[in-house]
Amino acid sequence: MKFLTFILQADAAAPKAGGSWSFLIMILLMFLVMWLFMIRPQQKKQKEMDKFRKELQKGDKVVTIGGIYGTVNEIRDTTVDIKVAEGVNIRVDKASLVKDFSDSQQA
Repeated sequence: MKFLTFILQADAAAPKAGGSWSFLIMILLMFLVMWLFMIRPQQKKQKEMDKFRKELQKGDKVVTIGGIYGTVNEIRDTTVDIKVAEGVNIRVDKASLVKDFSDSQQA
């Protein structure tokens, strides 16, 4: 009788087969939500920044990642000369530029 009770208790403690499917579905849903809310918007923002840097023109207002405001004076392959003040030009890498939104936000 003790042997039969032991077998019934062991059978009741065994995990159900459907539990692994629900766990797998939950993990996949978590990755989907993470992709939708974190990875996808970041990729979209990166594409916009790449497009901005490719379409730079002389006279565009820009800000460096260091916080220096200026106007594009000359564009080279990987660098840009920026006019910071009258007679003051600096050369920065294209990857360190973002668009200057200060004029559009004040209006």
